[in-house]
Amino acid sequence: MTLFTDTFLIALLAGVVAAGVPLLLAGLGEQLSEKAGVLNVGIEGMMLGGAYAGFLVAWATESIGLGFLAGAFGGLLVAALMVLFCVRLGLNQVVIGIALTLGAEGTTALLHHVQFSRLYPRLPEVPTWRIPGLADIPIVGPALFDREPVVYLALALVPLFAWLYRRTHLGLAIQAAGDKPAALDSAGENVLAIRALAVLGCGALVGLGGAFMSIAGAGVFVPFMTHGNGFIGIVLAMLARGRPLWVLLGAALFGACLSGSTALQVAGVDIPTDVVQMLPFAAVMLVLLIAGRNAKLPSALGAAYVRGER
Repeated sequence: MTLFTDTFLIALLAGVVAAGVPLLLAGLGEQLSEKAGVLNVGIEGMMLGGAYAGFLVAWATESIGLGFLAGAFGGLLVAALMVLFCVRLGLNQVVIGIALTLGAEGTTALLHHVQFSRLYPRLPEVPTWRIPGLADIPIVGPALFDREPVVYLALALVPLFAWLYRRTHLGLAIQAAGDKPAALDSAGENVLAIRALAVLGCGALVGLGGAFMSIAGAGVFVPFMTHGNGFIGIVLAMLARGRPLWVLLGAALFGACLSGSTALQVAGVDIPTDVVQMLPFAAVMLVLLIAGRNAKLPSALGAAYVRGER
């Protein structure tokens, strides 16, 4: 039996996009937060909050667009707690991040049980934007160029963030908040405000990624449905060395691992699902062994900053 058939390749590419977009948004959001000096371990909880809020609003209003906006807002609300406890009060970022994740897991599971345990509603298929000409390319076209609008937005954010970090005053201020916060303070900038903005932006991006999972990916919210995608996003941000393009490449790699189970089932390959589902986490450990030692992180990452402190 030939494995690399057109059916297998189309299913694999489509799966890479479906699984990779949440990872890309999570990685870009975490990269933004880390550049500002905040290790946002709570993005798994932000992704879950976005997934639940996005699904709830999309189901209640019958509007996919409002659902995605609600997902971004749901992630932003969880991020606001991170801003309060870690940026403003200076508490331990790892401890607060883990607490936010556990809290979001319990809260969304409880809300889902109360509201949907007897209904089990599903959302309709999300409309796609077809790019004329490119969508007609065999194999690649249907998988990459006939996709949901959020997919194109996530891809557009890669060059946008690269430009932001290198060419704008805000981007330089964000990087200084993570590398030299005291110098940034001396220059008259508000370090806490910049860090808060970065964390809120991270929450919105991660929440949008969670909404994509529940609205476009599954069409339904399931408790704990993120399955560690937020933590993979943290790894992507750390290994990307500040480069958004590397986040995209890493998301594609891990997305291929995550989508391998579905693609192999479509191709008729009889491999235990549990074995295939181990691939992304095995890939994470392998990449960490190969490139983890050379990862460059901001010097003030994870350290609380008191304004005016030298």
